[in-house]
Amino acid sequence: TLELPLLFTFRLPDGVADVVLTCTLVEEGAGLGGMGGGHFTRTPATLILRDVAVGPDESLEELTPFVPPSIPDPDLLLFEAKVSSPEIPNANVLLHADCNEQEVMCELSSYSPRGFEENSDRVFFMVSLSVDEVDFSTALILETLKVEKDESTLMQSKLGLPLSQSGTLLTDLIFVVFTHIKSVSAPLRTGNTPLAGVLQHRGKGRKVLTHRETQARTEETSNNYYSVCLVDGERAGSSINAAQVVGEGNASLTLTTLKVGDEGTYICTVSLGPFHSQQVIQLRMIQPPDVSLSVEKLVLKSSSSQKLSCHSSKYYPLDSQIEWFSLSPTDTEPQLFKDQGSLSSHRQHGDGTFTLSSHIAVPPTTVPGTKIICKVSHTALEEPLFVSVVVEPPEPNSYWWILGFLIITVLFFYQVMG
Repeated sequence: TLELPLLFTFRLPDGVADVVLTCTLVEEGAGLGGMGGGHFTRTPATLILRDVAVGPDESLEELTPFVPPSIPDPDLLLFEAKVSSPEIPNANVLLHADCNEQEVMCELSSYSPRGFEENSDRVFFMVSLSVDEVDFSTALILETLKVEKDESTLMQSKLGLPLSQSGTLLTDLIFVVFTHIKSVSAPLRTGNTPLAGVLQHRGKGRKVLTHRETQARTEETSNNYYSVCLVDGERAGSSINAAQVVGEGNASLTLTTLKVGDEGTYICTVSLGPFHSQQVIQLRMIQPPDVSLSVEKLVLKSSSSQKLSCHSSKYYPLDSQIEWFSLSPTDTEPQLFKDQGSLSSHRQHGDGTFTLSSHIAVPPTTVPGTKIICKVSHTALEEPLFVSVVVEPPEPNSYWWILGFLIITVLFFYQVMG
């Protein structure tokens, strides 16, 4: 089972540490001629995650806490966030990214919650974190903390926000949306595949399922509330577990009877009050081929070649390779067949899968006992598939066989009568 959990749960950490990430502040700027739109500025920034939970197997002595600059610099963008509650799931990936030579992508941008005025004292930032070659993708929403300003308070030169005495922008982590699966491959026609969100397939977006949790008053008393779950599914066979959404923060979307058309980019958008964020999952459909030969028995002909076909059937995606090998009675290793023959065109079936065939001619000079091997490779296979047939010697000519039988029969009766 694959899940896209959305964090609303907490745990007591075995220990805490600081994580310092090199990030980029992305801001929308003016376009060509000052017309606006389509142009973004990127400014180097640093994100300090305080009190990141670490497991009992971590040595805290080897983890160095963040030390701010001795002289605060208003030109530096230093975002400091305490992340003990809610915590960041799988944050140990961030702790060891440098040692594992993994690149961390960290982008910050201004964020405006629904219903908040732009001139409000509350300022928010969105943080997107992901790690190369690791299923780690997290979106954070940070809110700046109030700083008591006096004559010595420095203002960040770019954002115009007050800095702490150590020169950092103090923030609080208030919302986390994460997935531990960035890409998943699933076979066709499978029963249940949990994913998430809105499908973007070949440039065309369509909604898969909408789940809304609201509250309503009971008729007996205005002080009691009950939960109302509204689900709007536009893809047949899509569902979401309402109990897991409320109790575990798990908004996994389950798809049944997968089809080729389900392949694409799934965007899960999570809203809670004025805040919302999203995660993206790539779903790749795969189907390994069925491989077969055209004959179960290959008997040589004395004067002509024998046609042999290998069929790679009902596979997806369009990425199948067929090769021929031979193994004579005197060989120890299969040898690449001299003539690889011809390939048919890819044939697509109604369910979107494909079939490919390869044809070779087995010459009459082939040594009986030789094994003819067809090797099929496909992206859905961990290892290639092999099918084979053993070449049998030509059958004796029926005319001479009958003549020989008659001669033997005559000689037998001659001896008996004599």
